[in-house]
Amino acid sequence: MPGKLTEKAKLEEKMGSPDFWENQETAQKTIDHLKVVRAATEPCLQMTRAAEDTRTLVEMAAEADDAASMQEALSDLAKLEKQLEHFELQTTFSGKDDANDVFFGVYAGTGGTDACDWAQMLLRMYTKWFDSHGYGYTLIDDLAGEEAGIRRATLSVKGPYAYGYLRAELGVHRLVRISPYDANKKRHTSFAAVDAVPEHEEEDIPIKTDDLRVDTYRAGGAGGQHVNVTDSAVRITHIPTGVVVQCQNERSQHANRRVAMRLLKARLHLLKERERETEVQRLYSEKGDIAWGSQIRSYVLHPYTLVKDHRTGVETGKVDSVLDGDLDMFIDAYLRQAATSRAKPR
Repeated sequence: MPGKLTEKAKLEEKMGSPDFWENQETAQKTIDHLKVVRAATEPCLQMTRAAEDTRTLVEMAAEADDAASMQEALSDLAKLEKQLEHFELQTTFSGKDDANDVFFGVYAGTGGTDACDWAQMLLRMYTKWFDSHGYGYTLIDDLAGEEAGIRRATLSVKGPYAYGYLRAELGVHRLVRISPYDANKKRHTSFAAVDAVPEHEEEDIPIKTDDLRVDTYRAGGAGGQHVNVTDSAVRITHIPTGVVVQCQNERSQHANRRVAMRLLKARLHLLKERERETEVQRLYSEKGDIAWGSQIRSYVLHPYTLVKDHRTGVETGKVDSVLDGDLDMFIDAYLRQAATSRAKPR
């Protein structure tokens, strides 16, 4: 904490200098860095103050034999314990990318129209989670399903430890329900994949121009006045690795290319850092198997209601709450399990 508080003071002093905004790119990096430092320090300071206030209330209630005040203190203590559990989880983040912003993708898999609808349901679930945790997000690319839902969507998600939390969701998600697209009202199983890639500074990854194939195309849309009438959408293929990225939701081809390059560099960085090209290529390729046997979590709506994480065993029957973004129980359990695994001696 002393080191973090010193770092926080230096960053705040830097922001107060008259020439701070002369270089907007550098200024924004400083602001983003300060957000991460504050995310580490402010909860600890707040909990310390709350603990002292609760201690004082307990002492006063005990001295006055005030049952109502003692109950209030116990209620405050319960809230404080939950805050501490969340903060404790954050301190387990040890990956150098955990504090980074993230490119977050959802892709329909096996299941036809139901899979496209399921991918859209997942996208809604995660944006609800982003909203409840104060994360900002921007849609940078999407492709609608042929009849309903989406084939894919990619968002840029920004906030303290965005990648640290969202890496817990990377994998295949399975849905079991009575299909609204089946006239016979039969039960269907469909799949969608979630992808999380940490964002990095653009200068971190040098890319040769000769290694890129850049294609432009007309951005799609729901119709009407917002459909793009120029070839502003951009698809970039990194020829040596076969990694493909695209962006179509910015206002110009130049802006779409800039965002696509950020996404490409983030994915190449992941390939380099983790040295697992085969797995990452499978996750990022639309040809990968997003199907039975590879799921990390199942969401069952019929014949019973249950959401179960197959990695941790955590489950709940409150499916509607989960689909409305109540994901903390799954994310926390996975991250704690991962932290315990890292801590075990080899």
